[in-house]
Amino acid sequence: METAAEALSQTNFSAIDWVIVICYPMISVVIGLIVRKYIVNMHDFVCAGHSLGLCLGIATMTGTELGLITVMYSAQKGFVGGFAAFHIALAAGVVTFIVGATGFLVYRLRAMKVMTIPEFYDRRFGRKTRILGGIMMAFGGILNMGLFLKVGSMFLVGITGLSAQSWALPAVMIFLLSLVLIYTCLGGMISVVIADYLQFVVLSFGLLLTTFLAIRSLGWTHIFSTIQAEMGREGFDPTVAGGEFGIEYIVWMGFLGLVSCGIWPTAVARALAAESPQTVKKQYMWVSVSFLIRFLIPYFLGLCAFVFIMTRDPQLQGLFFPTAEGVEPFDNLYAMPIFLGRILPVGIIGIISAGMIAAFMSTHDSYLLCWSSVLTQDVIAPLLGDRLSAKARILLTRVLIVVIGLYVLYWGLLYKGEDDIWDYMAVTGAIYFTGAFALLLGGLYWKRASSTGAFLALLAGSSAVFGLGPVQDLVGIKISSARVGLFSIAVTIVAMVAGSLLVPDKRRKPSESPQTT
Repeated sequence: METAAEALSQTNFSAIDWVIVICYPMISVVIGLIVRKYIVNMHDFVCAGHSLGLCLGIATMTGTELGLITVMYSAQKGFVGGFAAFHIALAAGVVTFIVGATGFLVYRLRAMKVMTIPEFYDRRFGRKTRILGGIMMAFGGILNMGLFLKVGSMFLVGITGLSAQSWALPAVMIFLLSLVLIYTCLGGMISVVIADYLQFVVLSFGLLLTTFLAIRSLGWTHIFSTIQAEMGREGFDPTVAGGEFGIEYIVWMGFLGLVSCGIWPTAVARALAAESPQTVKKQYMWVSVSFLIRFLIPYFLGLCAFVFIMTRDPQLQGLFFPTAEGVEPFDNLYAMPIFLGRILPVGIIGIISAGMIAAFMSTHDSYLLCWSSVLTQDVIAPLLGDRLSAKARILLTRVLIVVIGLYVLYWGLLYKGEDDIWDYMAVTGAIYFTGAFALLLGGLYWKRASSTGAFLALLAGSSAVFGLGPVQDLVGIKISSARVGLFSIAVTIVAMVAGSLLVPDKRRKPSESPQTT
């Protein structure tokens, strides 16, 4: 036990770095206080007045999607899959560029001037579909972000050397959550966008510098030769049967590339806040580069952590890859932050950590605002007959932000599943996005899509929950999350088509038809 504590506590993190890390988040709180006076209605609070230009849209979309949770789950994939994990980044970049070039889904949504995806459901399929869609979106999304707080806090605990202390993780979780709740509640989307821009700059610099230092510390040739020696072909080729990935997984990742940019609400929110549909297309084409890089660099840092542990530190190797029978390996989510704590110099490590915390806050503010506004705008307000005033809606949204934040704290401490974080997020997100894909595809591009088909597709999307490890253990099955996800997509499309053909809508008003390119 003492050996483990000694190995985990070795870091270059100093008092200077603590000052940098503690002071930086306060800037975001000040931003929330400053921009609070510009919040007049839900239009400002949720969509920043539909006023995002191209450059700011690119920065805030990248800042949101490049969260600390992204860095951590990507590093975990790089740690276990080596260079083969890079195919996920390639899929994200290519698909995002295609969406930008064609305007697939997002152009028509922005042209309709909706604030949320469930609002589109209402216009196209009716109020009941909007309410169910809002519930499914919020349920899948809130469950999806359930581990964000814990995983992000694990980074700070790991890089500072506090990972050997039992009290450290919950204490850091409470501190970081408090900061996010304060400035998100105060400023809404305006504070989120401004903070995202600042965090985009800090994190971009931090990741590039960290990559350079990792290569200098380990050596380019040494990195490749170690992956070859320890992982073999599986460390480079994702198609190898029996490896970490496989063809089925690659197909699933291709669809997730579409989801992350064209269906996932936090990304689509940036499209809906853009100043014009044409801006959306340009924004996505440029963002495709950052979507590629946001995965590549963390994958690389994760495999560098693997190389460091396997070749430079026998103590850590014994912790992460124990040889004694019955000994549980240490959580590999800690591998990358522990590695950075060893190679980054004093001062630099504080800047990098501040950038990572910036990424943490950037993701949390957007997700909290997204799910709370969906519950307010698309579930509670329609159920009350849209009688809520603008002031009441903003207040309710702020209350829901706090409630969701407290749930994230609770779930992060409670959940004990063994899924990789990326696979956990893909499955929980699929509860929403498999049904949403069928509704967006049918609603925007198929005139015969009906409200019955939409309703059935949303319900069918809940089948994705069977991809979670604890759920599979409960029902006694063992199916890969990729297979469950692909099955859910097929089921929702079949439900949409069958329901629409069997129970067509009697009539649709011209105003309910989506605008076209």
